[in-house]
Amino acid sequence: MASAQEYRNMSEKDLNAELINLRREQCSLRMQMGSGNTPKIHRFSIVRHDIARIKTVLTEMTHAAQKSAAQKGNS
Repeated sequence: MASAQEYRNMSEKDLNAELINLRREQCSLRMQMGSGNTPKIHRFSIVRHDIARIKTVLTEMTHAAQKSAAQKGNS
């Protein structure tokens, strides 16, 4: 589990790779639950929160890029 600040220091490519890894882990946890195995239940919420953090940081990066492009266009 990383903080939002740690995610902000990562590149967009690294964030997308981390997002894919977390989605795979989420899928794996669901499969384990469906097959009757008992996964570590607390991991569900941790993974879900990390996915939300990464998506928030990616959105912030997108908005910052759009804002800087708009400011350059107005100059």
